[in-house]
Amino acid sequence: MAHVLQFGEVLEAADQLSHDEQEELIGILHRRLAQASRQRLVAEIKESRQEFAEGRCLPTTPGELMREIMK
Repeated sequence: MAHVLQFGEVLEAADQLSHDEQEELIGILHRRLAQASRQRLVAEIKESRQEFAEGRCLPTTPGELMREIMK
C-alpha cells in the first residue's frame, strides 16, 4: 500500500526541486487539473443526457433557471 503524503510533505519535497523542476511540476499539475475538470464535465453531460432521455427533465423559463442557480 502506498504512503499518502501530507500536503506539507509535498511542499517540502517540492522545495527540494530545482527551479526548472518546480516549473515542470506546476505544468504537470495544471494539465492534470484541467484533465480532471474535463472528465467531470463529460460525466455531468452524460448524466444530463441520460436524465433527458428518461424524461426526468422539465421545461423551464430563463427566470426559473436563474432563481435555481442563485439558491
